[in-house]
Amino acid sequence: MRVALLTYSTRPRGGVVHTLALAEALASLGVEVDVWTLARGGDTTFFRPVDPAVGVRAVPFEAQEDEPVGARIVRSIATLREAFDHAPYDVVHAQDCISANAAMPCVRTIHHLDQFSTPELAACHERAVVEPVARICVSAAVAEEVRAGWGLHPTVIPNGVDAARFAAGADDTAGRAAWAHRLGEYVLALGGIEPRKGSIDLLEAFAPLRDSRPGLQLVLGGGETLFDYRDYRAAFDARAAELGVEPVVVGTIEEQALPALVAQAAALAMVSTKEGFGLAAMEALAAGVPVVARDLPVLREVLGPTVSYATDPASIARALGQVLDDPPDPEPGRTLAASYTWEAAARRHVELYGRLMSAAVTEAGG
Repeated sequence: MRVALLTYSTRPRGGVVHTLALAEALASLGVEVDVWTLARGGDTTFFRPVDPAVGVRAVPFEAQEDEPVGARIVRSIATLREAFDHAPYDVVHAQDCISANAAMPCVRTIHHLDQFSTPELAACHERAVVEPVARICVSAAVAEEVRAGWGLHPTVIPNGVDAARFAAGADDTAGRAAWAHRLGEYVLALGGIEPRKGSIDLLEAFAPLRDSRPGLQLVLGGGETLFDYRDYRAAFDARAAELGVEPVVVGTIEEQALPALVAQAAALAMVSTKEGFGLAAMEALAAGVPVVARDLPVLREVLGPTVSYATDPASIARALGQVLDDPPDPEPGRTLAASYTWEAAARRHVELYGRLMSAAVTEAGG
């Protein structure tokens, strides 16, 4: 079986992390896997080393200054479509709307659903839900959204979690000490500053925490994206100044440094308005770090009772205060994170790929 996995970036976004981990797990099962991606800014490969058993096909994509988001999306799709060749592959599997639009016919993983006002993005999103030959969701909650919105029935295959890597971060004394020296005590949020991550809500929640914890820092990591969130970032910065909060924005974290950053956090805040699985929260649990999550059906499904839930800035502040004052027992979270393996996810994918290949053969002989 030869499989192409497609993603839109080489940078450490959730869908890209998923793509690489799935590719490596598939390769360990004997599947021939190539990962295709758009490579911006001179990139030639991904943000981390990739198992040599996985082929990497990085398609150059040069940024154009002041290019509107819609035009960038259209050009992204066209660039990847022109480079990609279906012929060598038994299964073509896209991980986002850009790569799905570039690689039809394909399988599509719908990590989460979005609502876009930019016409090109809205069309990209709609076609990438409706037209694939099969759909996968990483949670039943998102699969139900697809069923309710389009009458389609995705296969649910949960993410894996590299629990051992983040558990090792908890034991990385030197790495944790370096972050503690640089940042002191901190609440961590990953994924960048953008509307879906609820970044301004987190600012509002963090401000009252400083009254009893004057040295506490709000640290934000990650944030590579094709989308234009400059207006939201400007609003975030203005609100931070009004509140007197000076968040520490560490940007994209080197892969080897991330587990210690997570493990050293006093708490991780995942207050997104949309999520597909909540991988960063699961990684924090693996490291033994308390998590405060937005009360979303998908996060209730995946994280269960191992985290604290909140709905708005006031309740986020209360929940963070509680876990900072009285951290919960980390063992249930560690156990949960370790129960999600990439090997199990890969085996489920291989089963689905096999069914799709058999159906295609039957149809062709029809």
